[in-house]
Amino acid sequence: MDEFIKVMKALSDPNRVKMVKILQRKTMCVCEIHEALGIAQSTASKHLKILMDAGLINSRKDGLWVNYFPADGAKNAYVASILGHLRHWLEDEPDIINLMTRLPQIKRENIYFKDGLKVPADFQCTGACREKPKTKSPSGKISGKIPTKKDKQQGINP
Repeated sequence: MDEFIKVMKALSDPNRVKMVKILQRKTMCVCEIHEALGIAQSTASKHLKILMDAGLINSRKDGLWVNYFPADGAKNAYVASILGHLRHWLEDEPDIINLMTRLPQIKRENIYFKDGLKVPADFQCTGACREKPKTKSPSGKISGKIPTKKDKQQGINP
């Protein structure tokens, strides 16, 4: 019963239902999801965690990107059933129709560079899309700390 309740609670929020619906159509990163739903990236990340904990979605790293997609339901019969039904449910809802219409235009490459500029190789998405960059200190140790302005002025690369 606990697994059933967890799945149902995860789908009790309209934004989480919308997330599952769009992820059933397209694998996306958190910045694309936040753009699609018009919510803060931190809110999108919290919703994604709830959906992952319930077993409704999974994530996969692709280089530095973290992509989210629907779970296959192999581990939980409730997840398999609800995802199968949800694929067909709510298709005539105005919010879902609008979201699905806009979905093809929502691309990570366009989110922060709306003037047609290409995303540089070292582009850092503001959110959980990408990991923090790893830097080398003068001693050769690798750190996840992003150098501050003060560090740079002092020639320190943590």
